[in-house]
Amino acid sequence: MRTLGGERVEEAVTGAVALLRTATDRDWKGTRAGRLAWDCLYTAEHIASDLIAYAGQLAGRATEAYVPFELTLEEGTGNEGVLQVIETTGALLAAAVRTTPREVRAFHPYPFRSANREGFAAMGIAEVLLHTHDIAEGLGLAHEPPAELCTDVLTRIFPRVRPGADPWRTLLWATGRGDLSGRPPVTEWRWHNNMVIPAERLTLQGVTPAAAADLAEGGDGGFAWVGSGPFQGTRDAAGMLLKAYEAGTHRPEWGVFVLVRKEDGRAVGAMGFHGPPDEDGRAEIGYDLAEDGRGRGYATEALRALSAWPSARQHGTTLLAKIDRANVRSQAVVTRAGYRLVAEDEKLLAYELRD
Repeated sequence: MRTLGGERVEEAVTGAVALLRTATDRDWKGTRAGRLAWDCLYTAEHIASDLIAYAGQLAGRATEAYVPFELTLEEGTGNEGVLQVIETTGALLAAAVRTTPREVRAFHPYPFRSANREGFAAMGIAEVLLHTHDIAEGLGLAHEPPAELCTDVLTRIFPRVRPGADPWRTLLWATGRGDLSGRPPVTEWRWHNNMVIPAERLTLQGVTPAAAADLAEGGDGGFAWVGSGPFQGTRDAAGMLLKAYEAGTHRPEWGVFVLVRKEDGRAVGAMGFHGPPDEDGRAEIGYDLAEDGRGRGYATEALRALSAWPSARQHGTTLLAKIDRANVRSQAVVTRAGYRLVAEDEKLLAYELRD
């Protein structure tokens, strides 16, 4: 799996600064930054402010709000000076991403009030790419960042955006900065970090399209698994998520979650939905555990947590689980989690949890 770490932050910053440095002799303060109401110099300062803010969130392990500080440049700082600040704050974010453990999450409001190191890296890269575009548009410069970098951002913090043939044009469209053939203009947008649901011994960590693609291809999805690794059902579910993402129908709240032990950060299985509720308000749930994670009550604990999560219970949603007749252990899991048998045939037993 292509890791979204400090080196990607550095790649974005290096490319942006190299481009903007070709125009430091221009009047940035007197030039509007593309479609923004800001001038180019202020927009460059904003890039630096975002980079240091994200580094501060990770380094400070802030969980309730933004760390209360801001970046102030010396009076009279010019174009070259602000580029030096972008390089410096970019290096600080890259260092924070590299040194933050995978399981750490820090406060960010959109949309689930936290993000991990990959989320902050993706947001920092997005700030650099998009606001460099704004400045370049104002100054009349051609800006074409690497397609892989744009895909990194889209597959981690834009899970609702159907991918396009051109990742950069898709990212511009998704943030209201351009048109895309066959899609309506975007006037409001937010990026989405992955959702995490707490349980007693586990956390249920939302699988991003990037992680789903890796799992479906036989990788680890960026998770540290127990020795036996992901079971086939996890890979199949990841493939379903990826198809929904490619069709533009993926909804993260109704996606797949990897079950991660709090004690050691090891993934022991996966659980999630086959998709959003149908027209009758039913959403089917499924799960499996890695062989090394079985027999310890993890599935029951995770199912109770996921079934009680507000997104899964809103608007009177009925949760459905279909279990093979021969799978007695799984039947016991859903029963312990409060599901009741409602139908059966020769092969399957259907259980429901109603509001």
